[in-house]
Amino acid sequence: MKWIIHRLQVTDENIGRRLDQYLAEASIELSRTQAKKIIDLGGAHVNGRRVRSCSTAVCQGDLLEVYIDQLPLDPYRISERDILFQDQYIIVLNKPPQVDTQPTHARFKGTLFEALQWYLKDPFRPHQKAEIGMVQRLDRGTSGLIVFSIHPRAHKEMTRIFLEHEVKKGYLALVHSAPELAQGEIRSFLARSRKENRVKSVAKGGKEAITRYQLNEKLADCSLLNVEILTGRSHQIRAHMAEQNCPLVGDNRYGGSSQVAGMKIFRPLLHAEKLTFRHPVLSQNLTFTVPVPEDMQNILNRLRKSTT
Repeated sequence: MKWIIHRLQVTDENIGRRLDQYLAEASIELSRTQAKKIIDLGGAHVNGRRVRSCSTAVCQGDLLEVYIDQLPLDPYRISERDILFQDQYIIVLNKPPQVDTQPTHARFKGTLFEALQWYLKDPFRPHQKAEIGMVQRLDRGTSGLIVFSIHPRAHKEMTRIFLEHEVKKGYLALVHSAPELAQGEIRSFLARSRKENRVKSVAKGGKEAITRYQLNEKLADCSLLNVEILTGRSHQIRAHMAEQNCPLVGDNRYGGSSQVAGMKIFRPLLHAEKLTFRHPVLSQNLTFTVPVPEDMQNILNRLRKSTT
């Protein structure tokens, strides 16, 4: 899903107008209500700075950038059903698909990080932000398990556990076709290509990435794979599967199709199913598992019907 970016410059006749009014009256097809919501989410930037106040007055020559990520304008909020584990040190969440883990140009409010700040807010000290350690990230389209440290005593050790790969991360990936081997290990060095706006394996440079996979289920023109990553590189599974000629279903950036079994796919079908690690303070081993979300389950069900 691509962002829509509007760039505007304030002219003399608009000096002093409220930001929401100016955006609603600019030729970018936004209603006043939509403009207010985009500003509140954090998608409006004035002279390179995010502005979240609708009443901000625009000045002559101001350069405005409006980022629209085409996701719902109502911000995501954490509910009790999203929480698998919480104590005073860490919290483990089941991230829904189509929620950004961290702030983007298009939104601060409604990202997983901001929603966690909101959820952990002390009602008696509302202006004091919770201390959150982000040791793990999931792509916007990826659903499933993610852990944060939420206490200073946990931050350093939680970071070490992830950096030294003392965490086991298991995914379910729905891919086109099937790998040549039913199970295998992919090792390469991944680097980002800015020209192609994706990561890929390179002969020199890059960061080591290790992916293990096993065929879980063969479906009509697709395969469901169990995937374990021993490293946590950006887009690691997406890049490695694409390089095996098995891109993730729905992953347009890496060659996947946005339609399968007559259904429209709106995200790469990747789900963080299992997470195992040692508690950073209490030292007990923790394992969590979550089922695939409804959108992915519906597609799997349709493919299973097509296969039989």
